[in-house]
Amino acid sequence: MKQVQKESATRRQFFSGVLRKASLTLLGAGGGAAVVKRRRLLREGKCLNQGICSGCEVFEECGLPRALSVKLAMKRSRDGG
Repeated sequence: MKQVQKESATRRQFFSGVLRKASLTLLGAGGGAAVVKRRRLLREGKCLNQGICSGCEVFEECGLPRALSVKLAMKRSRDGG
């Protein structure tokens, strides 16, 4: 009887370990895919922040039309005209 309990406990540990490792692998792959997608969008010159320029981390270097328009509007407001 003890042999059966010990065997099922090790089987349970095996399956929980496999599931844990599989979930960590999927999580890592998802994070990697997100990073690759972000880099591809930056390389293609597409907006990362869904057109919300004020909170964007690459706003100063951005050359997209919407960002240029926002920069021009900010410059006009600072210059008073």
